[in-house]
Amino acid sequence: MSERGSRPDPKTWIFEHVRPIRVEGGLHVRSRRGSIGERWWSRRFIDILERVCDKGRLSRGRAYARSGQVMHLDIAPGQVTAWVQGSRPKPYDVTIGVAAYGADQWRVLTEKLAARALYRAKLLAGEMPPEIEDVFREAGLPLFPGERGLDMACSCPDWGFPCKHLSAVLYVLAESFDDDPFLVLAWRGMAKEDLLDALRAARPADHPRSSDDAGTASLLDVTDVAFSDRMDGFYEPAVSPARLRDRGDLPTTPPDLLLRALEPPAVKARHIPILDLLRPAYRTLAEDADGG
Repeated sequence: MSERGSRPDPKTWIFEHVRPIRVEGGLHVRSRRGSIGERWWSRRFIDILERVCDKGRLSRGRAYARSGQVMHLDIAPGQVTAWVQGSRPKPYDVTIGVAAYGADQWRVLTEKLAARALYRAKLLAGEMPPEIEDVFREAGLPLFPGERGLDMACSCPDWGFPCKHLSAVLYVLAESFDDDPFLVLAWRGMAKEDLLDALRAARPADHPRSSDDAGTASLLDVTDVAFSDRMDGFYEPAVSPARLRDRGDLPTTPPDLLLRALEPPAVKARHIPILDLLRPAYRTLAEDADGG
């Protein structure tokens, strides 16, 4: 994360407290109070920002984001560009850079995602499974930028970092992630349609089978026979009891399987969806049980 000077200038103190010029048709965030960001991926992004950024400027940035001072936002591989209307007639130019992954890195990531049937199905359905972070981590390629993973700049004269204009853009960006989780991946260098096309083209036989898929193919590997040809043996099982008796090679049930299967409740704690808080607790309990 790039840095500015640390010595305050009396002129910038005045600048900091001047009211901005109001904007017609700016980008307003929906949240009118409290935290911004509703889904787990946008909250993860906001949590990183709130750990490393000045709380006062983040607060003023939230006010800017809510009043529509961000006039334009564009997300491209590796860079977000925006215009923010401040107290001067000309809007300030804001850029937020992040490492964009190349074709070879995305090939590895796509193969790992396609090899896991559950993740692949959720992504094709337009969902962002929380476990996707683990896939990126295994590949040594973080999904979300860490404390030093962002390179930010604003054309304003404010000495503070990040300034309220940068903070406003970060909050608008987080809510954009709320609306479309694939923007997180696009920022890292993979457009939504390109990723979905790659996942659709991937075949299970082309990829190593993961623990999520182990044993599934053998149970479902039943020859399709026309119904008219099966009338005599209609009530007989398609799979012999001998094949079903010993299934020691089946994968271990994920500890958070119930959380994945059920419709998530509309319950939050500290503005964080309850499932995001329960999931690591389920995994910890499973690890403790295995250890005991």
